[in-house]
Amino acid sequence: MNQSYNVYCDESCHLEHDKEPVMVLGAVWCPKDQSRSISQELHRIKQKHGIDQKFEVKWKKVGLKKIDLYKEFVNYFFDNNDLHFRCWIAEKQGLDHSRFAEQDHDVWYYKMYFGMLKIIFSPQDEYFIYLDIKDHWGGRKVKELHDVICNSMYDFNRNIVKHIQIMHSYESELLQLGDLLIGAVSYVNRNQSGNKGKEELIKIIKNRSNYSLTARTLFREDKFNIFRWTPQEKNNV
Repeated sequence: MNQSYNVYCDESCHLEHDKEPVMVLGAVWCPKDQSRSISQELHRIKQKHGIDQKFEVKWKKVGLKKIDLYKEFVNYFFDNNDLHFRCWIAEKQGLDHSRFAEQDHDVWYYKMYFGMLKIIFSPQDEYFIYLDIKDHWGGRKVKELHDVICNSMYDFNRNIVKHIQIMHSYESELLQLGDLLIGAVSYVNRNQSGNKGKEELIKIIKNRSNYSLTARTLFREDKFNIFRWTPQEKNNV
């Protein structure tokens, strides 16, 4: 193996009947041997802004009150060459699972997750995946996701994706960083407005990434990679 990576995954608007136009899945990843020092630096940023390290940085908390903290989190991501981000914007309008044999919302969701993750993986490397715990994640569903990912890559011996586990986002600064980036993409793609703090943060992300956050990036974009999926692309996962 050439390298080991930690991959921190989160999501927005994943429910089937939440009436949201898109689901956004995303992942922040870095070399496994750098994850500790990155987490320590994110701790330091919290301390610099007078924030207890137990404070959970989350998109839903973003406002003008602590905007400098959130800005520094985002700028740290763009300044650190070991950090990378990938997100998958899945349009939910027009979905019809009944057209496909043995597909329900869960099966579709796992397919979308593999679509989001697949370009991160290299067959020469190994990956450890951490999912932000949600009500729908449990041992069986984590195993199913692991099976879908490994079977899709013919990684039957789990040599590439070594481990998948759920954890609370308050336990990981890297999950919190991912939550910020995913939240920004989701906010833009759901045409939300009215939160000046969030809009300031989105402006920084657009400027630093040079992307609109609504359109696909090039497939091999390595820092801030975006893919937009529509139901018409059901075979392109």
